[in-house]
Amino acid sequence: MKLEHTDIIVAPFITEKSTDLKDQQQTLCFKVHPLANKIMVKEAVETLFKTHVDSVRLMNFKGKEKRYGRFTGRRPGWKKAYVKLKQGAKMIEYFEVV
Repeated sequence: MKLEHTDIIVAPFITEKSTDLKDQQQTLCFKVHPLANKIMVKEAVETLFKTHVDSVRLMNFKGKEKRYGRFTGRRPGWKKAYVKLKQGAKMIEYFEVV
């Protein structure tokens, strides 16, 4: 299955921890497609945001089991990527337009 760059990066993942990493270590956090690998994430960030990537770390999260009355269901699993930018690379600002 061939994924486009716009399909690989689903959304920025914005939490207190991710904003601290962005400010202190030039590391960005994204929610990515579950089939994406490190190479695909690196290429997608470099082409979409026009910056240089140093390293990529990926984490898989299993969906939690939830109860709906007497039935049990499962939330979907997802994947998170920590993208470290090279020294001196242009930082991505999520809220530039606002």
